[in-house]
Amino acid sequence: MKFIVDECTGDTVAKWLKISGYEAYSVYTENRGAEDEWVLEKAIKENYIVITNDKDFGKLVFKGGKGHRGVIFLRLQRESTENKIETIKRVLELCRERLSDSFIVASEDFVRISKK
Repeated sequence: MKFIVDECTGDTVAKWLKISGYEAYSVYTENRGAEDEWVLEKAIKENYIVITNDKDFGKLVFKGGKGHRGVIFLRLQRESTENKIETIKRVLELCRERLSDSFIVASEDFVRISKK
């Protein structure tokens, strides 16, 4: 499973994914300042699932009609790295088989999956 971790989500999340055995591309490290459209295009071309806490990805997908290979949108009250990682762990445990081509909204309290 491959993930592209958005700049605002942080490099530590990408490093944790790599340590956990996943392929992870860190926008923060590899292409800081990249536009959201670029991130989605790279994700489509290279079959990455996007991990972000940027609301603009929802606008691009649902209002803008942009395609994707999967998005995990972290809608967290506490933006700490530890909380992001714990939430991603929970998403992977609950919905690993449904990540591809899904738009997932995850908070401390819920995980919602949409096909778009």
